[in-house]
Amino acid sequence: MTARIGIDIGSTATKVAVLEGDELADTLLLPTGFNSAETAAHVKDELVRRGFAPAEHAVVATGYGRVAVPYADRTVTEITCHGRGAAFLFGPDGVVVDVGGQDTKVIRLVGGRVVKFLMNDKCAAGTGKFLEVMANRMGLTQDDLAALARTGEPAPISNMCTVFAESEVISLVGQGEPAENIASGVVESIAARVAALAGKLPADVYFLTGGLCDNAYVVERLAAALGAPVRTRSAFRGCDRGGAFGVSAVRPCPRRPARPPIAPPSHRVCARVV
Repeated sequence: MTARIGIDIGSTATKVAVLEGDELADTLLLPTGFNSAETAAHVKDELVRRGFAPAEHAVVATGYGRVAVPYADRTVTEITCHGRGAAFLFGPDGVVVDVGGQDTKVIRLVGGRVVKFLMNDKCAAGTGKFLEVMANRMGLTQDDLAALARTGEPAPISNMCTVFAESEVISLVGQGEPAENIASGVVESIAARVAALAGKLPADVYFLTGGLCDNAYVVERLAAALGAPVRTRSAFRGCDRGGAFGVSAVRPCPRRPARPPIAPPSHRVCARVV
């Protein structure tokens, strides 16, 4: 059976989903690193090792690094893919919030189709990068920061810019603010920023995809900020791979036959016409 392989090369992580028919056959998650082309080559090698050689299957790519996947039959925009991926995970109707490493997308689905979307791609505040920067500044993993945040009272972190917010955290540390309060302030800050965007598309329930969907405390605080339930599919392999699921569901273009090599030009001497 010919499988459909979806590759989502994001700014922080690369996600791969393999569908055989309508069944999920395999997934892959790895850091993108600083070279998308090398990451795409690594993905190809890993797919071959797992028995899904791209040359034998349909491949569609999305994400910031989609142009770096030379073996893809087609590339598709992220909004389309995240919409389809969310429909695959949650059903055809609802509002999806995808918190990526570099941007946050809010997508309204009706009948499995994107009818409206909003996107924050101008600033890292309210994205996974914000949480990563703050956790690194505090010398914690993101999971440890969330666990610590549960025990604190949120210290105010009001700056809308990640760089200036990091300066606020440094100042709070210097003032002797307890680490749990700073961690709580960081989580409240990212929840407030995501909710400010997602709230522009009101819903009775929101569906969360992206790297933060497995962070239970962030999900909890985001629900509080939105005033509505936020559901994930963390028990299912892949709420963080919504774009890859979506891109694997896209119908690829037919493969073009290989072009014959272009013959080098002949070195004929043209007679000069006088």
